[in-house]
Amino acid sequence: MQLLPISVAITLTVVLAGAAAVGLVALALAQLATVNLANLRPTTTEILEIVKISLAVVAGIGGVVALVVAYRKQRITEAGESREQAKLFNERFATASGRLGDDSPAVRLACIHALAALADDWEGGRQMCIDVLCAYLRMPSAPEPEASPDPATHLAWRAMREVRLTIWRLIAAHLKADAPIPWHGADLDFTGVTIDHNINFTSTVFPSGVVRFSGAKFLGGRVRFDGAKFSGGSVLFGGAEFSGGEILIYQAEFSGHVSFTRTKFSGSTVQFGRAEFSGGRVEFDKAEFSEGRVGFSGAEFSGSTVQFRGAEFSGGTVQFDGAKFAGGTVHLDEVADWSHPPTGLPTKNVPGLLLRPSALSAAVQEPDRADKSHPDTIRPS
Repeated sequence: MQLLPISVAITLTVVLAGAAAVGLVALALAQLATVNLANLRPTTTEILEIVKISLAVVAGIGGVVALVVAYRKQRITEAGESREQAKLFNERFATASGRLGDDSPAVRLACIHALAALADDWEGGRQMCIDVLCAYLRMPSAPEPEASPDPATHLAWRAMREVRLTIWRLIAAHLKADAPIPWHGADLDFTGVTIDHNINFTSTVFPSGVVRFSGAKFLGGRVRFDGAKFSGGSVLFGGAEFSGGEILIYQAEFSGHVSFTRTKFSGSTVQFGRAEFSGGRVEFDKAEFSEGRVGFSGAEFSGSTVQFRGAEFSGGTVQFDGAKFAGGTVHLDEVADWSHPPTGLPTKNVPGLLLRPSALSAAVQEPDRADKSHPDTIRPS
């Protein structure tokens, strides 16, 4: 709120206080007049009372003026401090982000930690700091060189890779349920990132905001979302490719919006074992299950709407062994390709599970098609 000029503020204060004083004196005189109607000349005692009231009013006006001046000084001091703090935050941001392209991995690591610390301190600029960290992850990285012909180049590549891994660790740590300074609710844009290493999002919380893995490529390593809570906002894997490694979403809770629309499951092991689909919407629309293994073993569908509209089950293994359908709706009635259907589906009608007409007979004819040499659910170690 913009402050009035000090001259105007004091003038208004004096005028208002003076008006109040005149009113008080007039009231006092009126009371004295009613007491001494026979003798309109006030007595010495009455004059002293009027003087006391006048002095009190003057002192009150002075006190009000002093309060106004003190209040303005405090507001001016706070505004100055706020500007200085904003200036300091912006200087820290410029310094940290400006050296992210330094040739030294050590300098880049220092900048990454500086940005994370700034995001903790600067709530108003937190999203901006996070955007820079995510943008770094989206930047293309050089392929791993061979170590034997040029060890120095390989070591330099590994050092730069550590910068990316550090960003993943910092973001995951701030998304934990018990994070000291959480970044819950921030938008995270990992669009098109390539993941070929371990990432641990265990026990993270996604209560709001938008998290995008759209077009991401999961090529290797182990990505863990064990015990994660997708309770609000949107988490988007649309168009992602799971072609290698393991993605463990074991015992996760889905009550918000999660989209795997047009995702390609072509080689990874993706486990939703014992996940709870208790609300919201989870979409596998037009997803392609062509290779690899996707497991919903032991999952509980108790409230979510889970859609597989236009999905293609053309290869690989998709398992629903031990899944519980106790509420919500699971749409497997409008798939585009059922040539390699999921295993473990109920052999009779179950409320909330919508299957295409030929699905029940296929489940009866091929109940043991799954490769029993592999466990349905991979427990995180």
